[in-house]
Amino acid sequence: MIINTARFVISSPTPEKAPKELRHEYAFIGRSNVGKSSLINMLTGRKDLAMTSSTPGKTMLINHFLINDSWYIVDLPGYGYARRSKDARKDLAKMIKDYILNREQMTNLFVLIDSRHAPQKIDLEFMEWLGENGVPFSIVFTKLDKLTPAAGKKSIAAYCEELLERWEELPPIFRTSSEDRRGRDAILNYIEEMNRLPLWPQTQTERTDEN
Repeated sequence: MIINTARFVISSPTPEKAPKELRHEYAFIGRSNVGKSSLINMLTGRKDLAMTSSTPGKTMLINHFLINDSWYIVDLPGYGYARRSKDARKDLAKMIKDYILNREQMTNLFVLIDSRHAPQKIDLEFMEWLGENGVPFSIVFTKLDKLTPAAGKKSIAAYCEELLERWEELPPIFRTSSEDRRGRDAILNYIEEMNRLPLWPQTQTERTDEN
């Protein structure tokens, strides 16, 4: 896929304030400082589309970016940032949950994992919650440029092995680096394939059955 245009549209405090158009949306989420904004900038080829920061926990709203005037990338707030107040964490958790469970336009959720770290409880529990709720998601391992090829391969293999102790099969997995653009084509090609599908396949099936 070629990205011709990418522009920021809106920051929303709740899913209800997000764009109303019936377009495919691909949301990105992960623990604070996992490299989410850098990945979005790398995918779109726009250096400052998503604001990056060395300070974790800066994304507090649901940010929509319109790509090629046809589909959205959505930058969700990071989870697990301990320095927020208890009430702030609760509000953010509700915002994220409401978007993931109720946003009909969300076609896929990309869950970002720092490839340098062993599986973290917060990530594993979050992905289990996604599975329990039937949320379509993929795993994106980030910052692979920080590891040697052998170390990166070993780290991801160990992570997947632990996941398979809990799951029967793995979701789609992508290996990325915002520095050397690794994984860009794989993610964009995956999105391109999903863009060809109806936004709500179950609705299309129901209509076909009725006819």
